[in-house]
Amino acid sequence: MNQLTNYLETIGPELLNTARLFGMEEMLRGFPEASPVRMRAEETEEHYRISFTDGAETAAGEVRIPRDGEARTRELHRKRAARRLCKQTLYDFCRKKSGIQPPWGSLTGVRPTHLMLEALAEGLTPEEAVLRLERDFDVTPEKAELLARIAGVQREMPAPGDEWMDVYIGIPFCTTRCAYCSFSSGEIGDGRLVAPYLEALQREMRAGAEILRESGRTLRAVYVGGGTPTALPEAEFRRLTERMIACFPGAREYTVEAGRPDTITRDKLRAIREAGVRRISINPQTMNDRTLQLIGRAHSAQQVREAYALAREEGIPHINMDVIAGLYGEGLPEFARTMAAAEELAPESLTVHTLAIKRSSPLGERQTAARQGRGEGAPLPSGETAAAMVRMGRETAERMGMRPYYLYKQKYMAGNLENTGYALPGHECVYNVDIMEETSHILALGAGGISKRIYPEEGHIGRAPNVSHIETYISRIDEMISRKRELFLEKA
Repeated sequence: MNQLTNYLETIGPELLNTARLFGMEEMLRGFPEASPVRMRAEETEEHYRISFTDGAETAAGEVRIPRDGEARTRELHRKRAARRLCKQTLYDFCRKKSGIQPPWGSLTGVRPTHLMLEALAEGLTPEEAVLRLERDFDVTPEKAELLARIAGVQREMPAPGDEWMDVYIGIPFCTTRCAYCSFSSGEIGDGRLVAPYLEALQREMRAGAEILRESGRTLRAVYVGGGTPTALPEAEFRRLTERMIACFPGAREYTVEAGRPDTITRDKLRAIREAGVRRISINPQTMNDRTLQLIGRAHSAQQVREAYALAREEGIPHINMDVIAGLYGEGLPEFARTMAAAEELAPESLTVHTLAIKRSSPLGERQTAARQGRGEGAPLPSGETAAAMVRMGRETAERMGMRPYYLYKQKYMAGNLENTGYALPGHECVYNVDIMEETSHILALGAGGISKRIYPEEGHIGRAPNVSHIETYISRIDEMISRKRELFLEKA
């Protein structure tokens, strides 16, 4: 087995994702043995060469073999080049076969901004970088220019680096589970797990503070997410915010998700403000009551308005709003109603998500059952409608004076689109950029959190995941702490 074949040995799932851009995934079922598509991979002294054919259509490509850096770095670069060539060549084949141009071209990764930032770091102008993405990856001009705008904003923000560390604190409880949700969270129910979970979490927070100090790094941002942190009872929520600031003082930025408006109270908002948190997120997802009921949200659009008013009364200076384009049962009129409400409520930042159907979510299970003839699927907007919604979200954000500052993609997104965060100048969330661009160390605490250590010179990221199951997390908290000490305190 030559080096190129070795690099491509496990690429099958990535090729399936490429074919899915064109609705051609069935073509690759059983690849390579049982598929009508054949791949040829050849390694010469100077190049990797790959071709795909089904007998009627053929696409071929080549790339020069990287020779830069020391042995480990060179190996990583060669593997990356080989796999990128393979996916690009299959993309070219599918493009010829179908005549379709996906909006993000051949990019199936979750972080397309990386490519724009790489091009700018090489000394290309934004205009040259846009042309490179259009030429090399078949990205549409609209999406390439969006990346250029985002990269420009990110370069104005405080620079990340090896000396910094972010902290994530996860609260895996919600009042109800949304139909599209696959996160590691549970309904709070009778609350029996709240006290033991918080006891374990606070133990991990104290240990995390020691790891941060022993690592010699400086705290950059703290993000309390979930689940829904404000689903906690008032007394427990206040103790959480007090412990957070005691363990992790002096961050440049603090965010607390207050996603469900029906969980927000005046006392919780005061606890947030007294802890020094300036940014919260109140996330309606939609401002249409019928849709809120369909997706399992136990609140109304009016409660969203009341929560925003209460947060303003309590002096919260930065509120973020999350909305979702492509929710089932919605068309352009319904999404336009949500955008009008966003302009009325005037958050400092707005994140426009595109519905991504995860297989483990209730909606994903319903769609799978429908495909297998065991029920009816949810009526979802077309890819064209979802794209029009995303465009409407961008236009709304621009009217509100916001700029795009981070972006990421997910599998199974409507129309192969994206999630984009917009913010008023000076209100960009540092943590959002750090986690999406993977440019800062992340110390993640709580069930389901994934700590990340960045090795920038090697292009490598070390990970230490916490278990997702709440009761398992509680019983294995010492192991979770040990994993993080090993990740961050061992010698690189």
